[in-house]
Amino acid sequence: MDSDRLFLDVNYAGSSGVVLSTEQRAALQTSLVILKSQHKFSKVCFWGKIAGVRDDYFVAQGTQKDQMKQRKTFYSQDCMTWSILPEATEELRKKTGVIKGRFIGDASHEYEHTEVKKSGDDGAEEESTVRVKEEDRLASVIADIDDDVAVVPRGAFKMTPDGDVVLNRNFQGLSSSEAAKLCSYYHFRPAYSLNEKSLIEREKAEMDKALDFMDNIEEDVPKGCCWSLQMERGGAQATLRSLLWPGLTAFHIPATPQFGYIYVGLGERNSDMPFMY
Repeated sequence: MDSDRLFLDVNYAGSSGVVLSTEQRAALQTSLVILKSQHKFSKVCFWGKIAGVRDDYFVAQGTQKDQMKQRKTFYSQDCMTWSILPEATEELRKKTGVIKGRFIGDASHEYEHTEVKKSGDDGAEEESTVRVKEEDRLASVIADIDDDVAVVPRGAFKMTPDGDVVLNRNFQGLSSSEAAKLCSYYHFRPAYSLNEKSLIEREKAEMDKALDFMDNIEEDVPKGCCWSLQMERGGAQATLRSLLWPGLTAFHIPATPQFGYIYVGLGERNSDMPFMY
């Protein structure tokens, strides 16, 4: 959620149990302004919090002109001092994906994982110990959550002729009926399944190239089981909760340009979700 509206927007996620203390709000409001100025970001968002055993990680993201690709992620444990996280490459995400369980809360902590590899013509097995820093694991988990469940309402962002993804200044919000449908929300990341659709399918769906350039969350698999969408406050607020990553809450206020998402959880994917329905 936008750091400029943090005091107001965090209240929209209150029904999911998202709470920041007065001290944390005040510290974030100050430090995120400094972070934005120091790195010359066009926008800084408070991403959320991942709870650790000893300490918690507060996470923020800064963007340049392109809101989707030019994004850097930072973490803090006191809401004041921010450290940049390494880029979550495919190699890093594969390496850290074997680590399970709670975060410790110490960025310098190293996990040890034993890998078994076959070598030689006889297929003899060799064991090797791989060390994984918690800082690297944190970067990978945040990237996984962004890819899987970061969502925005349709029309909130547009793609320029240059290919940049920017905030749509003409977006005035979805209607109440539209806000109550899963098909009105998109994954805020480069499209995967959209590229598999033919030109005829796109024309039948009356898709706008400038607005419909992301994947629709209604098509998530298993279909109809990945999200909980509820209209709250007498229909004045649409709230989305992820069942794949418990702790991710997205909101939109119909007929207004207000929207956002926040993650507050343990940083653990719900691997049992396909067997729950």
